[in-house]
Amino acid sequence: MTDPKQTPAFRRAAPPPGRAPSATAGATATSGTLRLNKRMAELGLASRREADDWIGRGWVKVNGEVATMGMQVTPDVRIEINKQAQGQQANQVTILLNKPMGIVSGQAEDGHLPAITLIQPQNRWVDDNARFFFHPKQLQSLVPAGRLDIDSIGLLVLTQDGRVARQLIGEDSVMEKEYLVRVSYTGFTEPDGQPDRLLQINDGDPVSNNVQAIFPASGLEKLRHGLSLDGQALKPAKITWQNPEQLRVVLTEGKKRQIRRMCEQVGLKVVGLKRVRIGNVMLGNLPLGQWRYLAPHEKF
Repeated sequence: MTDPKQTPAFRRAAPPPGRAPSATAGATATSGTLRLNKRMAELGLASRREADDWIGRGWVKVNGEVATMGMQVTPDVRIEINKQAQGQQANQVTILLNKPMGIVSGQAEDGHLPAITLIQPQNRWVDDNARFFFHPKQLQSLVPAGRLDIDSIGLLVLTQDGRVARQLIGEDSVMEKEYLVRVSYTGFTEPDGQPDRLLQINDGDPVSNNVQAIFPASGLEKLRHGLSLDGQALKPAKITWQNPEQLRVVLTEGKKRQIRRMCEQVGLKVVGLKRVRIGNVMLGNLPLGQWRYLAPHEKF
């Protein structure tokens, strides 16, 4: 009988190099088993939906036996995927878009166009050197991996690859997202109930020039850690002055309009917001309203 490990049509799947077992996997080992599709997602092999599709097609083996839908496995099983599944995955694209203002990330709403409408050949960046050719099929199942507010610009990721989506917006994701945030300052109420000195000096008009000089250090510390939204404490953020009117903000979470709402709590008004990095991938020189493919060597 042929050893399944030697079967050319299948490749043994293992955790990506350097990846430690997840907390979920550890917890599962104690309780016994978990669904195969979840285990495949934990290992970064496929999204759960993609795994179910492969299992249904007979493209997955567990310990040498063809897997069945909904089967339970232990974390130490040997998982193999068929070359057809590998080929299907290799054809999935991930696209980086410099989203303009007035475009929504996902479904069209209130007459505003969704970001996917910009993914057309004429909008591809001329300096994109990725060796991909555009085909309308690439728009099928192409979804935003995260959102960017309608009033914000910058890096938006759209992908067909469930592994990328899980990495960026999965429930256990801690992916850094970096923003440049232009602000004005109106002053804020101190804990003792007394208005900040700036309100008295400036008659309540926002200050737009050299905000760094008059924004109190205590406000910056609150932005970094100590604020709450929707009744939940926010995770620590990395926040520094990029220039006298602009903050550099790095978050590992993404609540709705989070940066704008954080700034409001310390008397800052966001007048411009641009996302410039997700993980290790930079927006770089990608022009506004144009897109490029994620290159094979790029990793979030």
